[in-house]
Amino acid sequence: MRFSALRAAAVLCLLTTAVAPAFAAPVKNIVVVHGAFADAAGWRPVYNILTKDGYHVTLVQQPLTSFNDDVTATKRVLSSLDGPCVLVGHSYAGAIISEAGNDDHVSSLVYIAAHALDAGETMAANGKKYPGSPISIVGTPDNFVYLKPADYPLQFAPDLPRAQAEFEAHAQIPLAASEFSAQISDPAWKTKPSWYMVAKADKIINPDLERMYAARAHANTVEIAGASHAVFESHPREVAALIEQAAQHSGQ
Repeated sequence: MRFSALRAAAVLCLLTTAVAPAFAAPVKNIVVVHGAFADAAGWRPVYNILTKDGYHVTLVQQPLTSFNDDVTATKRVLSSLDGPCVLVGHSYAGAIISEAGNDDHVSSLVYIAAHALDAGETMAANGKKYPGSPISIVGTPDNFVYLKPADYPLQFAPDLPRAQAEFEAHAQIPLAASEFSAQISDPAWKTKPSWYMVAKADKIINPDLERMYAARAHANTVEIAGASHAVFESHPREVAALIEQAAQHSGQ
């Protein structure tokens, strides 16, 4: 009797273990895609926090020559990973991660003051529906654009130290004007969990447009008071915390 009871208990334990839900381990890979009028170097403070906390972080330095080129550059990084990742995008890069985020390596998406476009939408059209503050965009003869360096600190990064903002102004990478008309074929935020950070003092993207994107994607959302479009630099701890939250909860 005693043997039978022990055996039954062991079988029950095995069955219970077999049907118990499996909780995914936290994701350790983070891939960050920078936005327009910037480059990946501005993400150094966030990178430092994430790597100190044990994450493997890769920064995409996409060429900004066309939307397809930028998505391809992002997918190239994704294909090199040995496991799942959280894919992060700022500003224009929200469009990139919405397209590239369908990659099997991507477990979740994090939008930092970014465009989370739906199929058929463009940044230009959405910007007209939710106008931001006037910004000084300069065009080049070969159809690239950049922010006028003299106005960059006030428009893009008013919450950064002046010297830092001026450096960013002269480090920005011009992007193809065609990027503003890029369209998403199959937005990844419709099928993958998303997180969103609204920069409440953003002068580049209207914060109400950011809120619309976040609500539509059913994203886990935080709003940062006083934050400019350069929120990833001015509030790196909050940005890193949101990314880590996505990493810890992806797949659960």
